[in-house]
Amino acid sequence: MDAVAGLFTPLLVYAMITALHWFLPAATVEGYVTDPGMGRPLRYRLNGRRVLLASIALWLVLGTVGLVPFDWLYRTRWAGLGGAFVLGLTFTLWIVLPAPATGRGLATDLFLGRLENPQFAGGRIDVKMWLYLVGAVMLELNVLSFATFHLQAHGLHASTGILVCAAMLTWFVFDYLTFEEVHLYTYDFVAERVGFKLGWGCLVFYPYFYAVALWSAVDREPGEGGSLVLFMSAVIFFAGWCLARGANMQKFYFKTSPDRTFLGMVPRALDDGERRLLVSGFWGVSRHINYLGEILMGCGIALSVTAYGAWWAWLYPLYYVALLVPRQMDDDARCAARYGDLWRRYVAEVRYRIIPFVY
Repeated sequence: MDAVAGLFTPLLVYAMITALHWFLPAATVEGYVTDPGMGRPLRYRLNGRRVLLASIALWLVLGTVGLVPFDWLYRTRWAGLGGAFVLGLTFTLWIVLPAPATGRGLATDLFLGRLENPQFAGGRIDVKMWLYLVGAVMLELNVLSFATFHLQAHGLHASTGILVCAAMLTWFVFDYLTFEEVHLYTYDFVAERVGFKLGWGCLVFYPYFYAVALWSAVDREPGEGGSLVLFMSAVIFFAGWCLARGANMQKFYFKTSPDRTFLGMVPRALDDGERRLLVSGFWGVSRHINYLGEILMGCGIALSVTAYGAWWAWLYPLYYVALLVPRQMDDDARCAARYGDLWRRYVAEVRYRIIPFVY
């Protein structure tokens, strides 16, 4: 019976998140992408942090009154993954098939998508923002449920590494939903279409695979990974966060307030009279220093549970490598086509793609 209920749990949770997103107050902002029909930037309703906090509060209430066990998402994790898998496939077919073909073939259209920036209900629901919101909130609920299972099973003997891992993942989610507007200027919103990669990725991969470190470790016997290892995992994680968040914030301010100084870094740009490319601060170190930051955060999370033999956790940073290296190549090709000689000047000045002095 639990397996059947678990199968439908993602559907219920995603519906709850959608309702909260719809009804809770939201800031309305303009993004970077232009609406081709209106000739002005697309507008977005942003209330991710409110939705996250309301979802956590609801999880606490339901657990406290005994309607839904605190560790329910852990206990039904395989069934929940199956239910999310079906939702991801259904969403992909629903969003892709009715849209005009791109000419790249059906398989490519299904995987990469056809629609660039779909919005519904007069812009009240932006599909990309909704996907990331649903995935992030479900990830946090999984993190809380998995960590609760470990705490209930082991009490005061719970592993510090598990708690550190859960705390870093929680930081990751809160950070993303706190800076939603900044992410409107990132590759996902600027260049990607909505298909299997983004839809299934946010509804299935994001909330379940990103928790792989906890998934692989919470049912193991308590133990200590060593204070030095845990300290290093936190250092690596927050070093990565500084790179990723710092780079994204600097680019956001450059796009919205080109002359604004960020963390003492005065913006310096190459220009061709019409367009400008930032070449100072984080963006003068490598062309995608934020990608290095995300990989380092993944390494910090994986390291926090490795001492318990949870080698699955390293699939998480390896996934970032597999995702971001091809994305960097694609983004470089896109920028070369868009900026021409200006991009060649930028590459000549900022030689490294992701890792300074290495790659």
